[in-house]
Amino acid sequence: MAARVNHGEIWLYRFKAPDKRRPVLVLSRQEAIPLLHTVMVAPVTSTIRDAPSQVVVGIDEGMKGPSAISLDHVQTVERSRLVQYVGALGPAKRREVCRALTIATGCV
Repeated sequence: MAARVNHGEIWLYRFKAPDKRRPVLVLSRQEAIPLLHTVMVAPVTSTIRDAPSQVVVGIDEGMKGPSAISLDHVQTVERSRLVQYVGALGPAKRREVCRALTIATGCV
């Protein structure tokens, strides 16, 4: 049985070789996740650029150290390749992600 994936969670995603597992934030709305084989995600990187389209996360969200969710690099991936739960964003961080996504898409 596959693990339940939820909106606002950080998971390790298994990229195709030669890459390795990397953290991603699940952006898909909760109602769509069980209906689709794919989910919309944003990569989480250790490179923090202080860009308005990034949201900084850390230990409170399950990361090993300071990292940034990059909303400029949103992609749709296979849900089955989400292999390990890392953590979840609280309500305040989810609101920051929504603001950064608005900036990243130019829908201001």
